[in-house]
Amino acid sequence: MKLETKKLLYDIVEAAQAIEGYISGLDFPAFRDADMTRAAVERKFEIIGEALNRMGRSDPDVLQQISEYERIIGFRNIIVHGYDVVDVEIVWEVVSDYLPTLLREASELLET
Repeated sequence: MKLETKKLLYDIVEAAQAIEGYISGLDFPAFRDADMTRAAVERKFEIIGEALNRMGRSDPDVLQQISEYERIIGFRNIIVHGYDVVDVEIVWEVVSDYLPTLLREASELLET
């Protein structure tokens, strides 16, 4: 695996783990009301999406092994360019339902 790909996977894993730490012990109402936590989570999703975007240019074969990578990149684009329409419920759903799979897949790829 290319060194650049490993770095991007590391960035994804690190950002995903940070998100897990930020939301630890929170339920949706607490997350919704925690402006600083939401901002931190969104920033980490920006990093994840950009890392996947770069991986698509440098190592598309590895990118293909990440479930829903196109949707994750699209989510990043919404956060960055549509900041005024980001729905906190959707962010929570992504964190709750999809982040664990992304973290597992990126960690497994990083170990290869």
